[in-house]
Amino acid sequence: MTPDAIREALDASLAAGAADAGALDVLARAPADVLEPALVAFAGDHGAAALPLLSALASGGRARGVRRAAKRALYRLAQRGVTPPPAAAATRMIARRAERASRAWISGVDGSGSRAAWILFEDGLGGLLLCSLIVSDTTGIVDVAGGGITRKRLETELAALRASQKLPWLQTAPARVLALVAEALALHAASGTAPPVAFARWQRLFEGTPAPPAAPVPLDAAPELVERTAELLELPELAGWFLEPEALQADAVDLLQTRESRLVVSDQIKTEREEAIVGRVVEREFPREARLRWARRLVEMASIFRETDRPVPAGLAMAAAAALADDTRDPRRHPFAVALARRGLEIAGEVTLGRLTLADVSRKPAPVTVADRRRA
Repeated sequence: MTPDAIREALDASLAAGAADAGALDVLARAPADVLEPALVAFAGDHGAAALPLLSALASGGRARGVRRAAKRALYRLAQRGVTPPPAAAATRMIARRAERASRAWISGVDGSGSRAAWILFEDGLGGLLLCSLIVSDTTGIVDVAGGGITRKRLETELAALRASQKLPWLQTAPARVLALVAEALALHAASGTAPPVAFARWQRLFEGTPAPPAAPVPLDAAPELVERTAELLELPELAGWFLEPEALQADAVDLLQTRESRLVVSDQIKTEREEAIVGRVVEREFPREARLRWARRLVEMASIFRETDRPVPAGLAMAAAAALADDTRDPRRHPFAVALARRGLEIAGEVTLGRLTLADVSRKPAPVTVADRRRA
């Protein structure tokens, strides 16, 4: 077997991307003292491009002489600094490319505009990665945690969360959580803030997901439904929905003084003064941006109610959202906005009287873990 025939078989195999049976037969029949120099010369001419073919020839299943000659050619390349990637690194790269979001869960929205989300990624080797997040519609990603998990442990954690979570906890499409994270990242970019440091290990899994458009808000609502929207605050899922008490401290003091005034005034005058205080709060705390933010929260909760077969609160939530988003409506005449303000004033009053602390009732998003959310 001549060196030219060996080189011809090697060049043809390189062009084809693999050695066929004919090329392997040529190499197997070549004498060792001819084959080895031919493989070394081939490696020297092609460098890194020869690595895949030489690695394949050096692996099991080839004639012993071919394996030995290919390994020596690889050794000569290694002396020049040309080496194939480590097998473990190659495996990790394949697994990473194969990672995909396979399952996801979300909670309802709390009174600060935050919600919990879990998203499960599967890698190419059958492993599972669970990322748990708290995302806020005002500050972005509040908290993130997670890591590798087994399927058995995942089901145990899900069962425990469903049993203890006060807000609804539903399975959803992974795209929904990917969109929530994209929206949170866009919020960070717009405000010049950064997600928690712990998000760095997960960021690559969320890259390339565009921020979704704002959730559509209905354009109109039946007046009779709008008048009933304050009923929503009687639902346990909305127990934490109220205006930020810290912003209402002065108003709460005015309200307490009105109720406890020693002046002899009629109940009608006291009622009128109280309504004036509430109206002042609603007018101040519900500019257009705030109205749209509360409207989007209501749309999200309407979706949750529909998914849990509760059409009545879903309809009320959509009606409340439509009325809040309507610029022609006076928010002081919106039953849901008024109810939010009244509840916020009552809680701010409790803080003023020392029965509650601001830290316990603040609606400002703060780092909260999923475990903390269970206990809330």
